[in-house]
Amino acid sequence: MEQDDLSDYKLIGTRIKETRIEMKMSQAELAEASNISLPHISNIERGKSNMMLSTFINISKALNVSADYLLQPIYYPDFSTVLKDCSQSELDSILKIISELMNAMRTKHKNND
Repeated sequence: MEQDDLSDYKLIGTRIKETRIEMKMSQAELAEASNISLPHISNIERGKSNMMLSTFINISKALNVSADYLLQPIYYPDFSTVLKDCSQSELDSILKIISELMNAMRTKHKNND
């Protein structure tokens, strides 16, 4: 694995660990709920091991969060905090509003140039 790949796995692993801790779940409980061995969960959380897509999906389901939540960069905690408890229809509406706002801002910016 290349160094960039390792840092991506570490970021995802950190996100999984933080989410697990927020849920007051132990590594053993996450391992059992996601049908993954405890050592593998530990390695994933530390970014020491890559994982198959099915493993990632199982972890996401066990933590009751979306895959994109786990993939969000760690440096956007405000977004993840605000969006964490949103339903899919709420997320769809928020995305539509953000898209329209971005288009309006870009149009205004373009007209000012």
